[in-house]
Amino acid sequence: MTPLHAWLLACRPKTLPVSLSPVLVGSALAWQQQGALLWLPLLAAALGAAFIQIGTNLFNDVGDFLRGTDTPERIGPRRATAEGWLSPKAVARGAWLCFALAFACGIYLVWHGGWPIVAIGLASLAAGWAYTGGPKPIAYGPLGEVFVLLFFGLVAVGGSYYLQTLSLTPLALLLALPVGLLAAAVISVNNYRDRDGDAKNGKNTLAVRIGRPAMQRIYALQLLAAYLCLAPLAWHLGPTLLLPLLSAPLARRLAQRFARETPGPVFNAILAQTAALQLLFSLLLTAGLLLAGH
Repeated sequence: MTPLHAWLLACRPKTLPVSLSPVLVGSALAWQQQGALLWLPLLAAALGAAFIQIGTNLFNDVGDFLRGTDTPERIGPRRATAEGWLSPKAVARGAWLCFALAFACGIYLVWHGGWPIVAIGLASLAAGWAYTGGPKPIAYGPLGEVFVLLFFGLVAVGGSYYLQTLSLTPLALLLALPVGLLAAAVISVNNYRDRDGDAKNGKNTLAVRIGRPAMQRIYALQLLAAYLCLAPLAWHLGPTLLLPLLSAPLARRLAQRFARETPGPVFNAILAQTAALQLLFSLLLTAGLLLAGH
């Protein structure tokens, strides 16, 4: 394991679509309504979102190790700090560096978008740290899915739309719901997979609180609700907003596998495929917005 490979694993690049998809969708809605895009705000927002995502991943890597949650019995992907590939201090410094880079992107975004962006940026940085850090980490309670729906859906899509238009509409928030729901589904897979180990280590996620049968229903409802959001979007913007229905067969297969498979390493693949579903859904949603015109 080379240091570069260890850092790449710790940053978890496969999770980046979860933070970049909302920026893409929010900006596409702005183009659909205005017929133009502001490329510098789009680039700064995408970079800022990516740095916050990577910083949060690094804080999670070191935080779970220090709290004893990442043990040899873990069935999820191997973690750099727990495996001894990187020191806790190095990973924590890397996390703070990513947050500093996100803050630098935010300086330009605040100059462009004003005080609302200050609130969004500071809240996002604080939430990224609090997800695994602090006395009561969000990831160690039952609100992880709600956190992701809020910050990787409503805040990210709404904020990206605001940077392009300097306004916020109910339509932008409606568009954010399916993106956030599918991001929350990724967390649900993670927590379902790790439920037994989390319960032993005092990590009271939603999956620990309500059990596996209820969590299977939650996951299916998250996927279903994302597709149900397409009906009002198509009503307002046109039938091209139904394009994400092309990904529905994949969602159906994932819901069936989630309910059928025995908890174990197979859920690493289900997690990756759920993240891929969110990306595919977002790309099709973006295509639908572009085809809808303005």
